[in-house]
Amino acid sequence: MTRKNIWSLLIMVLLGVGISWYSLRDVKLSSLMADIVTLNWWWLLVALGCIALYFGLEAVVVRKFVRHRYRKYSFLSALRVPLAEQLFNGITPFSSGGQPAQIFVMAQSGIDAGRASSVALMKFVVFQAMVVLNFLFAMLIGFHYLAAKLSYLSLYVFFGFLIHFAVIVGLLLVMYWYNFTKKAVKVVLIPVGWFMKAERFAQLEANISIKIDSFYEESLRMTKDWRMLLEVCIVTFCQLLFYYLIPYFIMRAMGYHGINIIMVTSLNVLIFLVTSLFPIPGGAGGAEFGFTALFAKFIPSHSKLILAMLIWRILTYYLGLFLGMFAMAMRPQKAEEIPIVTPEESVDEVE
Repeated sequence: MTRKNIWSLLIMVLLGVGISWYSLRDVKLSSLMADIVTLNWWWLLVALGCIALYFGLEAVVVRKFVRHRYRKYSFLSALRVPLAEQLFNGITPFSSGGQPAQIFVMAQSGIDAGRASSVALMKFVVFQAMVVLNFLFAMLIGFHYLAAKLSYLSLYVFFGFLIHFAVIVGLLLVMYWYNFTKKAVKVVLIPVGWFMKAERFAQLEANISIKIDSFYEESLRMTKDWRMLLEVCIVTFCQLLFYYLIPYFIMRAMGYHGINIIMVTSLNVLIFLVTSLFPIPGGAGGAEFGFTALFAKFIPSHSKLILAMLIWRILTYYLGLFLGMFAMAMRPQKAEEIPIVTPEESVDEVE
């Protein structure tokens, strides 16, 4: 990690401490301690297991994308990818550092940088598609509650959905209307050139063109392997499901029974979309606000609500930051590229 990244991490931790202190300003210390003592730690372990499965299943996705070209790529090496992604997503605005971090970590393990970039892009496509799919389910189940009880959040959820949907549409355009997309991107970038130096603008255009070409080539290969693509979609869907279930198990740890697990899970999907709108790394402020606003009905005790929010943030955000630091410090294990045998080479070997 660079000095700039370390400073970003420290700032986010301090910001988190500040938000936590502000959230606890009206909570009596005696009430908070009593709530902590009465926690059901077994349910908290289940919540911890959910976030562990979230990281682990993403590592499974990475291995599925890599295994056809590389051998001896261990699960531990693959696990470094989502952990590094969590770290750099959490310390950069709009989670912009996650993809470069994934590429860097895979390159450390001997994966070609171009191949690593393609894997990161395809993983991103599948992830976004499953986020949109989960959102559609959540809309059917939980949006009526949101509109009736918290109508002011409906607009945030709608804009969050539009952002994710626009990303999917853009990626599909690259996959199926490649030439049109290249021309459209050039047109869209024209106003950007008015505010940039010619040399820097040319570099930006070249970088975007390279990314589009890389994604297009990888998408052609991926669409030919429908079985693997289906497997990756199922694994990613399950990965997100475990993440969305975490608030339910935290509520069970608080001693609440008879909670509608489907409704709670659906509302957490909506929080995910609200958080994506906030440019601050990790959605700091927006995530805490969304959680307390949406789950206040399920956790009527104010002190328990704030405690549940803090536990949720520790599991879904701060744990990823610190595990990401350990992942970056780990010594990478080198994978071996599987040689591509051409038909001519096969004939020569037979002779």
